[in-house]
Amino acid sequence: MIQESHGGEDRKPTYNTASLTAQKMMDEDKDPHAVNHADAGKNGDHDGHDHGGGESSGWKSHWALLLSLAVLVVMLTLEYGFDYVPSAPMGLAIYGAAYLLAGYKVLDLAFRKAVRLDFFNEFFLMSVATLGAFAIGSYSEGVAVMVFYSIGEWFQDAAVNRAKRSIKALLDVRPDEVSVVRNGTAMVVDPKEVKIGETIQVKSGEKVALDGELLSEKASFNTAALTGESKPDTKAKGEKVYAGMINLNTVAEVQVTSLFRDSKLSRILEMVQDATARKSQTQLFISRFAKVYTPIVFFLALAVCAVPYFIMDDYDFNVWFYRALVFLVISCPCALVVSIPLGYFGGIGLASRNGILFKGSNFLDVMTRVNAVVMDKTGTLTHGVFKVQQVAAHGLEEKELVSLTAAIETQSTHPIAKAIAEFAGAQAAQASRIEQVEEISGHGLKGMIDGKQVLAGNTKLLKKFNIPYPAEIEGIVNTIVVVAVNGQYAGYITIADEIKEDAAQAIREMHALNIQTVMLSGDKQTVVDEVAKKLGIDTAFGNLLPEDKVAKVQALKDQGRHIAFVGDGVNDAPVVALADAGIAMGGLGSDATIETADVVIQNDQPSKIVSAIKVGKITRSIVWQNIILAMTVKVIVLALGAGGVATLWEAVIADVGVALLAILNAVRIQRMKV
Repeated sequence: MIQESHGGEDRKPTYNTASLTAQKMMDEDKDPHAVNHADAGKNGDHDGHDHGGGESSGWKSHWALLLSLAVLVVMLTLEYGFDYVPSAPMGLAIYGAAYLLAGYKVLDLAFRKAVRLDFFNEFFLMSVATLGAFAIGSYSEGVAVMVFYSIGEWFQDAAVNRAKRSIKALLDVRPDEVSVVRNGTAMVVDPKEVKIGETIQVKSGEKVALDGELLSEKASFNTAALTGESKPDTKAKGEKVYAGMINLNTVAEVQVTSLFRDSKLSRILEMVQDATARKSQTQLFISRFAKVYTPIVFFLALAVCAVPYFIMDDYDFNVWFYRALVFLVISCPCALVVSIPLGYFGGIGLASRNGILFKGSNFLDVMTRVNAVVMDKTGTLTHGVFKVQQVAAHGLEEKELVSLTAAIETQSTHPIAKAIAEFAGAQAAQASRIEQVEEISGHGLKGMIDGKQVLAGNTKLLKKFNIPYPAEIEGIVNTIVVVAVNGQYAGYITIADEIKEDAAQAIREMHALNIQTVMLSGDKQTVVDEVAKKLGIDTAFGNLLPEDKVAKVQALKDQGRHIAFVGDGVNDAPVVALADAGIAMGGLGSDATIETADVVIQNDQPSKIVSAIKVGKITRSIVWQNIILAMTVKVIVLALGAGGVATLWEAVIADVGVALLAILNAVRIQRMKV
């Protein structure tokens, strides 16, 4: 059993950050065509990329592209299989028709951008390269470049759409209908029509549609959609149940406590959708890089064509112009600007599948740099479920001590306060007048109970009011609430808490990753030391006020540490603000948690802290694999193209091939285990 002195880490103000303002990922601009890019003039992102094409990934919507591919295959078969080459006018007509079928949308986008003097984008590069091929008579190669480029874009759109749909489907398990009891009769309605206070029925195997309190005596639920845990969770009458849980046994009745749009699941889904719109530093860098990279390669292509004229005696314009076209084709940065966001989508999806919610892909990067984890104790490393162990009264009856203490503690929502109120039961009701209750941060509570001034908290509270107490209290290794009545020490109540089952495992895994572990608590040092010893925590500080915790975290930052702070997402606002990443435990039960933390662990398992770090590392590894792959292949083929070794065929195959490999590499993140 673990002990904690009362008031030290539980009397803190609520912390609430601004709501997320990122654009919904499912509401991005859509272009219902094969090359599915929003106009850069509308969204201002990197070269107008927008792989959010909804239903446009189906083959029926790409009939023109497929027809163009069929024409290309037939013409190449005739040329290389039967040595038939059509006359120049006929060849131009056939290949020209195939070219327009495959590339009219690319040409349209290139023209619209050129009108705004935006020439340095992949659409303009592809248009110049392919039209240039036609200009020198390389019809089949010009069509091939446009066809395979468009096919690559199609596959990229499909991969991004699939990633987004899988993220949404992972959490959007809200049922479309619900049985609500009205006038004694159960009727099936849309969940959006159910009001707060109404009763809904959930049959065995059905999903709970709305948040509420269980009216039935007992029911078991599968919470995997919310917490990532398949282990059944048995709820008793009066306990909270949430939308997305699946009823496992008999019919359960639930009294609705929030509207459909306000359910925890709806807010979690909204948060994950918003997360995909919040870009990581790597994504932002690649976007900036593409804007610089594209004009550079464009002018290099011009140089490949023009410079040899001044230094070579046998200069052939067609030869060097062809090489410049190869240079343009392979320089397309699409593999980078698509596969990298897709990698982060995969990381967010992998985390969500494991009951971990990232507020943005930027926090995936933050977690890879964490080398110190600072943790709260109650509710993070311990269950926070307290039970009264001992009552020691001084100068008044034990029954009166319990009644007065429970009365003032009814003004607090902390688990310790709830434990005392529960222990007191009906005794708490005997105190009829509760007045002037004041919460003293880091100390405890002060108030008037039936005309008596009552102080309840830790020993710092009594010291603050200069109230003497027995010295032996300091030696009690217990969670302790010290009480004073009318300026006189009146006794104490001890409470016990338990360490979470996977807390020690979490600490061991952090140490295996060379991460420093620190515990900060308002509890007295003896209690903190006991917990730290059992768990193997590197450093533990007790007797801390909120400002003391800030000082400790600042000291770690001054040492160059990258810090993740783990708590309940409501308290310790200054520490959360100071840490590189704020991680909230048990976010399912707290509205404020979803608003405050950068990362939300939906169940109460400390081991998920390590999982969050691993997801960040996996994602970053895949992203950099894609960056290195794409840049290496492009540099090699650029050099070969400039040297006349690579052809347009090889350039487009290399470009599309690298993009597809990068996409497949990014997609596999969602299938990994942590």
